[in-house]
Amino acid sequence: MRITSTSTTDEVLREIGGRLRDYRLQQNRTIDELARDAGVGTMTVKRTEAGERPTLASLVKLLRALGRLETLEACLPQPAVSPLQLSASRGRERQRARPPKGAPMGTSARTAADD
Repeated sequence: MRITSTSTTDEVLREIGGRLRDYRLQQNRTIDELARDAGVGTMTVKRTEAGERPTLASLVKLLRALGRLETLEACLPQPAVSPLQLSASRGRERQRARPPKGAPMGTSARTAADD
């Protein structure tokens, strides 16, 4: 399966879990070996491979143990700052987002699909 913007959260988690399982099997490692090397429990590995909502910390530990941590850099690179944004911010790093124009204070642009 290909992960797309229309994939549900559960579909994405199952796909990530399946890919982790495939990497583990390519390295001919058991769940117990991966759990030990990652410093997590065997149930954590099993649940992650099944797509059962792993924590971010567990995912990072598993990717590191599989030698795949650098893939996060490819899928989530550091955001580039445009020259216009840099000029507008006068060199200061942005600390928070603004609500959309016309939106009442305290609202967010997030949707149910984000969860």
